[in-house]
Amino acid sequence: MDTSPVNGLHSTHSRPPRPLSAWQQRLARLGYREPDRRPLRQRLVPPMPDGPGISTGAPSALLARFGIRLPPGLWLWLCRWSGWIGPLAVTLFGALLAFVNLGNPHAIIFDETYYAKDSWAIWHYGFEVNWPDSANASILANPQHIPAPTGAAFIAHPPAGKWVLGIGEMIFGLNPFGWRFMVALFGSLAVLMICRIGRRLFRSTLLGCIAGLLMCVDGMHFVMNRTGLLDLFVMFWALAAFGLLLIDRDRTRARLADAVGATADNPDAPPSHELATAARLGWRPLRLLAGICLGLSCATKWNGLDFLALFAVMSVLWDAAARKTAGARHPYLTALRRDTLPAFLSMVVVAFFTYLASWSGWLFSNAHVGNTYGGYDRHWADHRGGTFSWVPAPLRSLWHYHSEIWHFNTTLTSPHTYMSNPWSWLVNGRPVSFYYESGSIKPAQCGGAQCSSEVLAIGTPVLWWAACFALVYALYRWIFVRDWRAAAICGGIAAGYLPWFQWQQRTIFLFYSIDFEPYLCLALAMMIGAMLGRATASRDRRLAGGIGAGVLVVGIMATFLYFLPLYDAQIITYTQWQARMWWTTWI
Repeated sequence: MDTSPVNGLHSTHSRPPRPLSAWQQRLARLGYREPDRRPLRQRLVPPMPDGPGISTGAPSALLARFGIRLPPGLWLWLCRWSGWIGPLAVTLFGALLAFVNLGNPHAIIFDETYYAKDSWAIWHYGFEVNWPDSANASILANPQHIPAPTGAAFIAHPPAGKWVLGIGEMIFGLNPFGWRFMVALFGSLAVLMICRIGRRLFRSTLLGCIAGLLMCVDGMHFVMNRTGLLDLFVMFWALAAFGLLLIDRDRTRARLADAVGATADNPDAPPSHELATAARLGWRPLRLLAGICLGLSCATKWNGLDFLALFAVMSVLWDAAARKTAGARHPYLTALRRDTLPAFLSMVVVAFFTYLASWSGWLFSNAHVGNTYGGYDRHWADHRGGTFSWVPAPLRSLWHYHSEIWHFNTTLTSPHTYMSNPWSWLVNGRPVSFYYESGSIKPAQCGGAQCSSEVLAIGTPVLWWAACFALVYALYRWIFVRDWRAAAICGGIAAGYLPWFQWQQRTIFLFYSIDFEPYLCLALAMMIGAMLGRATASRDRRLAGGIGAGVLVVGIMATFLYFLPLYDAQIITYTQWQARMWWTTWI
C-alpha cells in the first residue's frame, strides 16, 4: 500500500539527479527544488499510488514484526484496492459517528425551526409557508399534530438544500431523525470524497485517509453532520465539484500528453510548442458535472457563488499550466483563447440553469395555502408592465423576490448572543450553542448536583489550532515552492472564508466555516505528509516524523473524544461541562 508523503513520488524512469550547486543548496533550505526532470508524461500525469506499473513491493515488514505474514496474492490485492478499502473504512467510521443516536436531542434546535418546516412544506406545496406559533410544540408532541400553514412565507435562502433535507422527512416523517437524516448521509459521503480527493491530490492513499479521519473527528463537522441546517450541503456540493475538477484535470492532462506525443509507450517525448498550443482538450463531462454541483451549492445558499467563481478560474489556470508543461510558450494566452469560453459554458452557464431549476416548485406551483395562492411574491409581476414586460411574469417575479432576499441578507444586523467576527473563526473564538438544557434534567441523571446537556458548534480545538499552522505551511508551499496542490487548498479555504470579511457588520456565525473545513483537513494532511518526510529520507528521519505525526493525530482524536459530550447533547454534570469551557468566550 502506498505511503508516499506529500513531497512526491519517485519514478524508476526519472533521470539521475544532478548535484546541487552551493547556491542551490542554500535555496533548498527555503524549499527550492531543481526543475522536474521526470519524463513529460509523468510530469503531466503523475501515476496514482495503485495505478498500472506501480510496484507494490514486498509484504509489509511492519506486519511481519507482529507475526502477521500475508500471502503475496493477498498483499497484491490489498495494494491494488487500497484506494477504496481505506477510504471506505474511514467513511464507515464517520457514518457510525453520524447516525448513532441521530434523533437526540429530541428537539428542534437552533435554525432547525426554519429549515425542518420549510423542507416539509416545499415537498407538499412547492414553496415555503408560514406556521402558527405553536407549530414546534405540535410537531414534537406525542401524538404528533402538524398544524395547517397560514400562508406563503418569505425566505432568506434558495430551495435546493430544503429539497434535499425534505427527502429524509418524506421517508422517516417530520421528526428530528427525519430532518437530520439527509444531512448525516451527505456528511458521511463528504468523508469518502475527502479521502479520495486527498489521495488524488497527494498521490497517497495514506494522506487521503488521514484527511478523511481528521474530518470525522472534527467537532464542527460532527455537529453540522447531525443538525438539520443547510450549510453542510453548501460544503458538500462545492467539495464534489472540487473532486470532479481534480479528476478532469488528470484526464485532460493525459489527453494533452497524448496530443504532444508523450504516450504511455513513449513517455519521454520532448515538449512541443506547436502541438501544446494547437491541442483541443475535447469534451469534458466531468467539468459539466462540476457546474451542476456548483449550481446546487449556490441554490442552497448564495455563498456557493464564491466557490463557483474561484473554481471556474482555477480550472482555466490548470489548463494553462498543463499547456505550459507540454511546451506552450504563451500558455495563459492560449488558455484564454481556447479554454476560457468552454469553461464558462460548462460551469457558469450550467450552474445558472441548475440554480433556476431549483426554483421549479416556486415557479410552477399554485397551491392554495391560507389566503394565498403560490409562493411568496409569485404573482408580483402578473399585471405589471415596464421595460422588461417581454420577460415572462414568473421570471420577473423571481427577480423581484431575489432583490428582497438580497436586501434582507445584506442588512441583517440584529445582535445575537452567539454571533462572531470571522477574524476569530480559525481559532474557534466564539462557538454557537445550538441547544442547552439544565433545569429540566434531574440530578440523578448525571450523578451530580446540577446537570447540563448541550450541542455546541465548535471545531475540535487541537485540530483547528494545528490547521492554522498547516495553512501557513500551505501558503509557504504555494508561494515559495509553487506547489499547485497547496494553491488549490488555499483557494478552497479562501472561497469559503475570505468573503465573510466584507460582511462583518452582518449577523454571522462560526458554523459558516463548515464550508471551508474540508480544505483545512487537506492542509493538515499535507503538513502531516511533510512531517513524515520523503520516501527517500533516512530511517531515523521517517521514524521521528512518524512519531510526531502520530502524536498529532492521536491528540486530535483524544480532544474530540473529550469534547464529544458537548457535541451530541450527552447529560453530564455541570462541573464536567464547565471543565470543557476552556475560554470564557465559549460560554
